[in-house]
Amino acid sequence: MTPTSVALNLPDWIKNEIDFERSCTSDEERVALAIALARGNVEHRGGGPFGAAIFSESGRLVAVGVNRVVPQNCSVAHAEMMAFMLAQQHLQRHRLNDDGGRYTLATSAQPCCQCYGASIWAGIDELLIGARAQDVMELSQFDEGPLPADWIGELEKRGITVRRDILREQAREVFKLYAQQGGAAY
Repeated sequence: MTPTSVALNLPDWIKNEIDFERSCTSDEERVALAIALARGNVEHRGGGPFGAAIFSESGRLVAVGVNRVVPQNCSVAHAEMMAFMLAQQHLQRHRLNDDGGRYTLATSAQPCCQCYGASIWAGIDELLIGARAQDVMELSQFDEGPLPADWIGELEKRGITVRRDILREQAREVFKLYAQQGGAAY
């Protein structure tokens, strides 16, 4: 029989290691959490080396995500997508900022073409990035896909502020760790 529903889950280690009551007020704290999620995912072999976190305007953590593509057999289970879906469920709206608040997506690495597109529609107001796409492709075998030449400008036209290279070297270290472990598809 053809499935009629989809269930995606974050790995159990997240419940034990992430403080969901925390607030992160600086860009560096927010990206550091995304990097910690990516590192944890590699160390626990929960999926690929990517992490993401969504914060409210006050810095309250709304949702987190890690890459779950291979373990969940789902090509859309990227860290950003998992964070978007969990935040949307938590807030009970498909556009996070429909309540007039401002929401920030912090990522361990620049969003791929899929997550870039989702960022436009998910209702975020700010995107904070650790590693660049070229770092990801240099240090791993991931193909980040095509983006518009002026992808930052396209986001900014839609009211999404972009800041990148936040803790970039720390973010790159996660990809090095992933490669040291064989870059396994887990």
